[in-house]
Amino acid sequence: MEFEVNGAPHTADVDDDPAAVDVLRDRLGLTGTKLVCGGGVCGACTVQVDGEPRVSCLTPAVLLAGRRVTTAEGLAGHPVARAFAAHDALQCGYCTPGFVVEAAAFHDRWRAEHGRTAPGREEIADALAGHLCRCGAYERIFSAVAAACAGEHDAPPDGSRADGAPAPPRAEAPEKTDGSARYTTDIRPEGLLEGAFVRSPHAHAVVRAIDAGGVDLVRLVPPGGVVRYVGQPVAAVAAGDRAAARAAARRVTVDYRVLPAALDTGNARAGTGPLVYPDKDARTSAPSVGETLALPARWHGNRRGPVSLNKRAATAVRRIAEARARTPERLVEGVYTTAAQSHTPLEPHACLASWHDGTLRLDVSTQAVGAVAEEAARHFGLPPERVVVRAVHVGGGFGAKLRLTADIVAAAELARLHDAPVRVALDRDEELADGGYRPGVRLRLAMAADEDGDLAALAIDADSDGGVAVGSSVAALARFIYGRAPRRLRDFDTVTHRPPGAPFRGPGGPPLCWALEQAVDEMAHRLGEDPVALRRRWDGNPKRRALYDRAAALPVWSGPRGGTGRYRRGVGVAAANWMYFLDPGTEVRLTVWDGTVIARCAVQDMGTGARTVLLRAVAEGLGLPEDRVRAEIGLSTDVHGPRSGGSRTTPSLAPAALDAAERLRAALGGDVAGRLDSVHGLTVTGRRPRDRRGFVTPFALNGLALGRGFTGSVQVAEVEVDTRLGRTRVLRVWSGIAAGRIHQDRLARSQCEGAVVQGIGYALYEERRTDPATGRVLTENLEDYRVPGIGDTPEITVHFHQEGFDHVPGGGVGLGEISALPTAACVANAVHDATGWRPYDLPIRSDRLLEGLRS
Repeated sequence: MEFEVNGAPHTADVDDDPAAVDVLRDRLGLTGTKLVCGGGVCGACTVQVDGEPRVSCLTPAVLLAGRRVTTAEGLAGHPVARAFAAHDALQCGYCTPGFVVEAAAFHDRWRAEHGRTAPGREEIADALAGHLCRCGAYERIFSAVAAACAGEHDAPPDGSRADGAPAPPRAEAPEKTDGSARYTTDIRPEGLLEGAFVRSPHAHAVVRAIDAGGVDLVRLVPPGGVVRYVGQPVAAVAAGDRAAARAAARRVTVDYRVLPAALDTGNARAGTGPLVYPDKDARTSAPSVGETLALPARWHGNRRGPVSLNKRAATAVRRIAEARARTPERLVEGVYTTAAQSHTPLEPHACLASWHDGTLRLDVSTQAVGAVAEEAARHFGLPPERVVVRAVHVGGGFGAKLRLTADIVAAAELARLHDAPVRVALDRDEELADGGYRPGVRLRLAMAADEDGDLAALAIDADSDGGVAVGSSVAALARFIYGRAPRRLRDFDTVTHRPPGAPFRGPGGPPLCWALEQAVDEMAHRLGEDPVALRRRWDGNPKRRALYDRAAALPVWSGPRGGTGRYRRGVGVAAANWMYFLDPGTEVRLTVWDGTVIARCAVQDMGTGARTVLLRAVAEGLGLPEDRVRAEIGLSTDVHGPRSGGSRTTPSLAPAALDAAERLRAALGGDVAGRLDSVHGLTVTGRRPRDRRGFVTPFALNGLALGRGFTGSVQVAEVEVDTRLGRTRVLRVWSGIAAGRIHQDRLARSQCEGAVVQGIGYALYEERRTDPATGRVLTENLEDYRVPGIGDTPEITVHFHQEGFDHVPGGGVGLGEISALPTAACVANAVHDATGWRPYDLPIRSDRLLEGLRS
């Protein structure tokens, strides 16, 4: 078959009937075309065929014969590509090439019909409706496409690059927009084999034996071992391509002794049913749903807990009982539930492994290159210096990629077995089934106010269902907000034979806010008080009080709402706080080489901007232009860097970079620019200084230490509720964030906007479902598991309150988690404001809303 790609002629053998995406990626090396969903849902594989966008995962390659194909690589100079980089219309970048290809086609049509006029949000949303960005960079995508269509990013008439064009907000943006950024799924060394898993079809069984069927395999569960959920990896095989590997996996036969499974959460909560972990040794092997080890707790059957973080618990219980008997009008009680939320980063869990002279080399899509290297060394019995982990670009994570996962273990074992590089990358159904999720939670809450309208007592019991994983902390987070009133806070794990949950952006925070912030809202209505004013009165945190003042002054807060027709508008508010974490061991090494300062650190960038923070902190500290500094990250052998999790990355990295810059400036006698060209190989290492006038916990667990102070967030949402169809549309969100100094404003705003988008998904759409009879995950594709698209994105305004962290080196702390916590709750409060119906179960589905309105 002959066809044209990006202006050049190509030939391809299509006798095996491949999809167009496979020909473009695997045979032509055009990896800007990403394979994500395989079902035409996400748009990441979009290419232009004779100028028209098509999803290449559903397009047979044979249909390209004689056609003109354009991929993201062929649009590097297009105004849309420049606009995406200039407006920071991306985060991890995995979806970006597909957006650029589609938006370029829209731009060309729009300009032909409308000239240099900017399209509106609705026109842009309609054009890009078939594309998903799990990071939620839609607000910036709107801006980029509108600006490109208005001619703001047209090239000069001679086709050259505009002189004096500012550097893009994100250092690697040009690579991500033109598809040249290489992720783990894009690397293709000579002799590469692709791996595939043999997974358990049973929720609970003993593996008696494995018949390899003539296939070389590695066993991940030994004979006599127990599988505890449907989809658990039992073995892995490798072959020349993905299809052959999957075919080989199907030839493997596993003999199971099937056991009764605990799949009913009600029974598990009652402590009855088949045991998931029958003894102490088995219980200690349970994975943790949090980033650190689970705190010790007692077990009663399949219920674990409570883990308590109480404050005068007996007094809280007594006051609630008194309120129930004497002043029920000042008592708010309810049972609130949240569905499990799947991480589903667009780049799946993936690892490319190879062995060289006894050294294990791993290219991994991970949030923790250093930690994965340490875990791999322990797992494989290797000296630490014999494991090298690399993650140059990471296509999203959100907490699911912090550990040594099965794809890494399988890739390394298969590479050793075959003496060849082997990649194991999850398919989308595997990612949605076994890639991690935020546990579903059932919260029983009681809140009492005294005669002055102050918080008198709070009690929360939170039951988290993280499958076979334990250690969820939800109720405990309620200790740190709304004053010092007595409270009983108990966390339980409901353990079932389902896949393990994993940390997800603010673990425990969104479920806690879902219940607590609705209860506070309900109390304000009971007391006849403005919901913002009540929160401000109860909340002694000065940073959040400044945000309450801002929220109360918003025109939308005092504007018209409600109504009696089909469409009703409401406004809701919710608040949250979060701990300040950091990695006190973070270092940055600077080396002067050929007139350039090279900054190195074993940190990774999954779209949060770590590479840019490092580069610009060093350039700022040295007083150099950015083109004299180069940031090299993502390699475990460099000096210690923080994980991308726990909102610790920027507050750990930026101060260490500034310290390194100060040391280099001193070593150069203060004349940095003047001596760079005459010094070769000079190296200094900077470290994160300790907090001033504060403290850091004296130890760090998994690189995580607790700093002094809490970040804060206050969000206000305006919604429109269709009372006939039960649909909720979020119109506007104001997000106030108190996290101290903002190191990179555009990147920080993008993070906060993306958090709002993910929170809207949590509030309205996302619901991981399993078959109650078998334990199989039913929402295993992006049609059945809906994540927000660009058309679901409201107008988002972010306000930063930059005071309150003067004791922290650099003056600022992390904001990736605090920005995600209150969104679902403020949407729920807005729905109540519009309709009078209080949503207790998340997500706020149409059927639930209509039933609530009827009742």
